[in-house]
Amino acid sequence: MESITITSVTLNEVKELQAIGRETFLSTFSEGGSPENMTQYLNGAFSLEKLTSELNNHDSQFYFAKQNNQVIGYLKLNFELSQTELQDSKAMEIERIYVLDEFHGKKVGLTLYNRALEVAEQRNIDYIWLGVWENNFKALNFYKRQGFFEFDQHIFKLGDDEQTDLLMKLELNKNKI
Repeated sequence: MESITITSVTLNEVKELQAIGRETFLSTFSEGGSPENMTQYLNGAFSLEKLTSELNNHDSQFYFAKQNNQVIGYLKLNFELSQTELQDSKAMEIERIYVLDEFHGKKVGLTLYNRALEVAEQRNIDYIWLGVWENNFKALNFYKRQGFFEFDQHIFKLGDDEQTDLLMKLELNKNKI
């Protein structure tokens, strides 16, 4: 298999980010809601304006996974007030890790996850947290294998459909004094 490279997403790549964001979200959750709710969510969460704003936010970081210069997955990290909930200065949120369907099972998600761990270490983060849809068993199992544990839940709105996300946490730097 060709090697996977991880690169920071730039403003010049916002359309590529939009394309992979929409495609991977739709393929992951297409059975989780109505077409109308999915369209409403995709048009809001992945609008060029919203993604441009997020790329300009110094407390959010995006990374592409590429193979042969093709974007095959991406990662979004949030810090400080950009975190969707906890907003703890010693925490980092993994908001998104998504991979194109044809690259599932090829360690792309793990490679992106490992980049998140590197960033957490560089920033001296105490813990990583994230939300996972309660019916996304593949993702839940992946994170449990990485050492995450459930600590709460919240409502994720897909259009007018309220879905339950399980909040999961991975403790880092446990031995700090």
